[in-house]
Amino acid sequence: MVVLVVATTSDAASATPSAAFLAMPGWTPGPSIPDGVESFANGAGVRLLRHARGIVEEDDLDLRWEAATGERVSEVVLLSRHTAVSNRPALTVHPIGVPHLRDGVDVPPQGGRPGWAAPPNPRIGPWLRLLRRIAADRGLVPEFEITLEGTHHGPVTNTPTLFVEIGSTEEYWGRQDAADAVALLLWKGLGLGEEESVGNWHGNGEKVLLGIGGGHYAPRHMDIVTKDGVWVGHLLSGYSLPMEEPKQMNGKNVADVGGMWKHSIKVSYEATKAAFPGGEIIAHIDQKSFKGWQKNAITSYLQELNIRVGKPNDFF
Repeated sequence: MVVLVVATTSDAASATPSAAFLAMPGWTPGPSIPDGVESFANGAGVRLLRHARGIVEEDDLDLRWEAATGERVSEVVLLSRHTAVSNRPALTVHPIGVPHLRDGVDVPPQGGRPGWAAPPNPRIGPWLRLLRRIAADRGLVPEFEITLEGTHHGPVTNTPTLFVEIGSTEEYWGRQDAADAVALLLWKGLGLGEEESVGNWHGNGEKVLLGIGGGHYAPRHMDIVTKDGVWVGHLLSGYSLPMEEPKQMNGKNVADVGGMWKHSIKVSYEATKAAFPGGEIIAHIDQKSFKGWQKNAITSYLQELNIRVGKPNDFF
């Protein structure tokens, strides 16, 4: 089993940290796969793949790698730029998917397949906390915000996946100090140094947060995830839960509330469950981000799916 770290030379926020990662010890040339994807190997378990196209455009790289090399892929880590209206410098980590989009109707603006969510990489929570420590030690904080993002965009993958991004403008995408921090996250996180890797899931019944609601940077979920020991699944921001308000407000039930919100929750829950075998998936709802009828509908649907709703203390 191998981990794929994927970078593109067309994006400074991907190319610069991948170059810093390759400057670390132990790399050897690896096999190329069709369509101009080159690779590098570090030990038995880590492969760095590099191509020249947009990072969200290369679907099924995990399956293509397996077909070309015979090596099974255990997880995927993608390196990319981050953009934000605030332009604030940031280092972010997030799961991927567009579960709220309608197949045959909506066109994903940044890759992926409508209605799909990749299994979230179990390293998301542990790596966020590790990244916060690395960034603080290297003096990137408070200039850089270190944060989660909600589930969004592609490319399509079939194994547990996470994105690590540098934001939020061209001034920061190629910053060497930020790139070095990401490279160190990969080095330490994948256990290529003398220490053990960070974020290995052992399936021993631990609790996993499924985030429901809130803004793109999931502040109320972040309040929980920054604590040691918390595992993170999909994070569905409000825009990933499109809900159509019923015309009749009295006596409404889940069936009355239209939109893709139920599909988004169900697919994201199933993907999270698949990524954390043996874990207990618990929904954490950003209560303040919903109107009463929305919260009632979501809570009822979670009960219908037998998904426990937890408060912050339930994750520790």
